[in-house]
Amino acid sequence: MTVKKTKLFESEVPTVKVNKIRMRETIISYAFLAPVLIFFTVFVLAPMIMGFITSFFNYSMTSFEFVGLDNYIRMFKDPVFTKSLINTVILVIGSVPVVVLFSLFVASQTYQQNAVARSFYRFVFFLPVVTGSVAVTVVWKWIYDPLSGILNFVLKSSHIISQNISWLGDKNWALMAIMIILLTTSVGQPIILYIAAMGNIDNSLVEAARVDGATEFQVFWKIKWPSLLPTTLYIAIITTINSFQCFALIQLLTSGGPNYSTSTLMYYLYEKAFQLTEYGYANTIGVFLAVMIALVSFAQFKILGNDVEY
Repeated sequence: MTVKKTKLFESEVPTVKVNKIRMRETIISYAFLAPVLIFFTVFVLAPMIMGFITSFFNYSMTSFEFVGLDNYIRMFKDPVFTKSLINTVILVIGSVPVVVLFSLFVASQTYQQNAVARSFYRFVFFLPVVTGSVAVTVVWKWIYDPLSGILNFVLKSSHIISQNISWLGDKNWALMAIMIILLTTSVGQPIILYIAAMGNIDNSLVEAARVDGATEFQVFWKIKWPSLLPTTLYIAIITTINSFQCFALIQLLTSGGPNYSTSTLMYYLYEKAFQLTEYGYANTIGVFLAVMIALVSFAQFKILGNDVEY
């Protein structure tokens, strides 16, 4: 009888030790996660919840009054909001396809070069990404300057235009000028990502397809493109989000002008919140912008993600 108790006790010892080890590992895991969870809760989750709640209030420096859906009704009737929404959509539609296609083309050409040339081109295209937005803006402001800018000088010297154009002061050209800057600062990272993705393509499949008589287009579409789809999906979503959130360029170059021709949802939100202190209405615009980004990103994931193999 004593032997049986001893065996039973001995068989329970490993289980107790395992449970203690698992408990200790769990505590350590949560201890490492705690700072991140606290940071996320305080600086991301809580502001999102408060922003959504205050979108139903007339919240400013002097008042805090519940107004229900009045802010949302006001938003859809606001002509400046409509103009900012149209400008934002134009930036997204005009930038995302161009960034994806241009980056893919440049990356494919760069990948065929030798190692030295490849490194040089990667440095050149990635330089605007690591350069501060203020420095980039100063350079482009000089390029677009109507009197001493190099763009007007080149175009007039080539007899393309007869008089100087105020690229940032003319409502017909200002948004296009902003879009060009957005494109030049957005292609660097996608090019690097595409070059890295091309390095993971199995060259034996490419060579086998060429031996079998496949054209270059067939090789790209049947072999290379499926391998590049995950990268393309990531680039499309990130570029979409960045285009929706375009703010620094507009604030530093045009301040939304002339006549709100370059105002975007992000800039209009900033104007309402920090210049006019209409925090409730600004949060309403923020909620709409967040929902719009989520829907567009979800649509991109459904369109491109169905064929993605991870």
